[in-house]
Amino acid sequence: MHAGPQDLTVDELTRLWRTADENGFHWVSVWDHFYANPLVDRHNPCFEGVAAMSALATLTRNVQVGCLVFCALFRSPGLLAKAAVTVDHLSGGRAQIGIGAGWLEEEFREFGYGFPPLGRRLDQLEEALAIIRSLLRDEETTFHGDYYQVEGAVCAPRPVNAKLPIWVGGRGKVRTPVLAARYADGFNMPYLPPEAVTDRLDRLATACAAEGRGVSELQTSVNVGFYMGDRAPEVDPRGCLTGSVQAVVDRVGEYQETGIGGLNIALRPPVDWDALELFIDGVMPHFQAG
Repeated sequence: MHAGPQDLTVDELTRLWRTADENGFHWVSVWDHFYANPLVDRHNPCFEGVAAMSALATLTRNVQVGCLVFCALFRSPGLLAKAAVTVDHLSGGRAQIGIGAGWLEEEFREFGYGFPPLGRRLDQLEEALAIIRSLLRDEETTFHGDYYQVEGAVCAPRPVNAKLPIWVGGRGKVRTPVLAARYADGFNMPYLPPEAVTDRLDRLATACAAEGRGVSELQTSVNVGFYMGDRAPEVDPRGCLTGSVQAVVDRVGEYQETGIGGLNIALRPPVDWDALELFIDGVMPHFQAG
């Protein structure tokens, strides 16, 4: 389940997270925005990502706790690494951290981050990934780059999970798979249809081979819009689950055939609780491991 902290009350978010935790979901993630997206009204509520992920960690007991994805430019790499370790301790070792380059121009500019060109944002993401990986895995980190300078930094305490997974997320065809292969333990792609998922997995395999890694070393997942029942998709329906239980079972099967490791249903308000119950009872039993 991918349930962003936007356009919902804290009570509604808590209900979503606990529903997932108590009904066999493997993973729950938040997202990292200052404005609800798509951006319709700047006054629509949108909670901050690190704080939301911390709440998710304390309100659940079973699911993996993630964010897809933190924007690398919104926080220094050291701050984000320290936050990830804190959430990992709060969750008892269930944290996983996703990082990307960001894309929503209005929130960048209006909250004082400018809006660097995509190439620069990806360059900055790469430096952040290198630093965060070192802080989480190495005893001491020194890094001299174009955007960040770290000198003898020690990240203590260590994560509960000594190999706290780092994910790279994004829709990009070229650099995003390369960054995942070079620095990450997981690769997430948002709202792509099965044929595009196959393409990205092929690109990831090529990038892993170039880095001397096996593609099986990385976890993989895709986010899909969740529009079971009568609700019409608000985004491109090719990257969504729509229609009846059988239609959704068939669509999930198409994703499964790509070889993707996991599928995250992305819930946007208002939450259709009846449709979510249908998914839990009618769809999930076809695909759960074990």
